[in-house]
Amino acid sequence: MGGLPAGGSPAGPVVPVQQGAPPAGQGSVWDVDAVILLVEDDAGDALLVEEMLADSELDSALTWCKTLTEARRFLAGSRTPCCVLLDLHLPDVFGLDAVTQIVESAPDAAIVVLTGRAEADTGLSAVATGAQDYLVKGRLDPEALGRSVRYALQRKQVERAAAALRANRLMARENARLERGLLPVPLLLDDSFEAVARYEPGRAHALLSGDFYDVVQTADGTVHAVIGDVSGHGAAEAALGVCLRVAWRTAVLCATGQLEQVRLLEEILVAERSDPHVFATVTTLAFAPDRRRVRVVRAGHPGLLLRGGARVSWEEPEPGMALGLVPGTGTERWSASELALPGDGRIVLFTDGLFEGRSGPGTRLGEEGLLALARRHGALAAREFVDTLVDEAAAAASPYGGLADDVAVLHLGWGRSGGR
Repeated sequence: MGGLPAGGSPAGPVVPVQQGAPPAGQGSVWDVDAVILLVEDDAGDALLVEEMLADSELDSALTWCKTLTEARRFLAGSRTPCCVLLDLHLPDVFGLDAVTQIVESAPDAAIVVLTGRAEADTGLSAVATGAQDYLVKGRLDPEALGRSVRYALQRKQVERAAAALRANRLMARENARLERGLLPVPLLLDDSFEAVARYEPGRAHALLSGDFYDVVQTADGTVHAVIGDVSGHGAAEAALGVCLRVAWRTAVLCATGQLEQVRLLEEILVAERSDPHVFATVTTLAFAPDRRRVRVVRAGHPGLLLRGGARVSWEEPEPGMALGLVPGTGTERWSASELALPGDGRIVLFTDGLFEGRSGPGTRLGEEGLLALARRHGALAAREFVDTLVDEAAAAASPYGGLADDVAVLHLGWGRSGGR
């Protein structure tokens, strides 16, 4: 064996050393799919490590760096899992700082520290600092070196998996808190009013975004409802949606009028948004206790569906400006309008994600497509009606990337037309 090249300045290039591969069909149980990086400025010690690796049956490429600077440069450009055999006495760093710098610059790399006979305590400290193992140079043998490299790589993999699990659990807890805020249980005084809701994320692996809704019945028997959509996607928009929903419920319970509710929501949106371009659309309803009328205030939000028996119509109550586009101090940008409810009348509110998904090459479901879909299923009970609208809209968009946006649907009316 020719051995490692000697000489060269400490700042010279890294030196790749190819280990001999086993004959075809004779792979070893020690094979690892990783690069081994030796960081060692002493050529004699480097040659010793090379010989030990050659005899260990590890079938991995070996690269030699003489300084930590060279090693960090190599790791920055590497896309392959790496095990770093790290000496702690280098020209440009000394002691545990070498481990710290490798951990900071290449957090996915496994580290095996090489120490002297009198540095066992230093090896233990290196493991506590972030290394996966340590070896004493004077006690090296091929089997111990091969085992240490393989175990270090496996430990690093376990560490990454554990970190990902912790992150997923934290995200799940955060999403659960957001879900409680965005998707509340309707606050109804009795079971004479039916509220059926569904939320569907429009992105793969997403749970929640800025769509929100709520239903509250006050002591006079009036049932208030809101549906809204904060522009954008992500945790910030979801948190803002929670803020707006809670503010709306508070305003209703404090007997605030509908127009003033919308003004307050805009004031809160402007105060809480992190980006001045963020806006929100909102529709609020107030179902009169006489069960014949519903008062509607719209702020940039889509129209609504009115169901009477098996009949379905698209209604466009008086529109108003979306919240946050041109903030003002009064309520003159919105107006309230009344809809007459037939004896079995029910209203379906939704966010625009329900009809903005693609339904064909270059086409979208659109408002007309959604109305046609609703009319085909107008005889269904509330829960089945809502589920069918969402499921068929999602199925139509599935070949073209799925729903383009999050979807919230709220089916509201006096009396029972089916299960929740």
